[in-house]
Amino acid sequence: MWQMLQLDKPDDFVIATGQTHSVQEFLEEAFAYAGLDWKAYVDVDPWYLRPTEVDILQGDSSKARNKFGWRPKTDFKGLIHMMVDADRKILALQLQGKSEEIFRGL
Repeated sequence: MWQMLQLDKPDDFVIATGQTHSVQEFLEEAFAYAGLDWKAYVDVDPWYLRPTEVDILQGDSSKARNKFGWRPKTDFKGLIHMMVDADRKILALQLQGKSEEIFRGL
């Protein structure tokens, strides 16, 4: 991001791994990491399912890779684990009555 902000002329860049994952894969990994079965906590409403004409949604970060040499350092599982860990930390602070500390040093 710092390199993007240093450009003389603003430009748009996609930051992505180039991998595709379903929402279900996300749920499976996040809940498994938390030791839970996602099906016991998530209701699927067909209204919100993506239309069938969308074949694939995949980010192309080649522009950032070519311009800055950017490469992803965190994989899908690692990102989900970081997100779950951050949520656990927030919940622990809330349970301790330390809500004012939630956004300090996560």
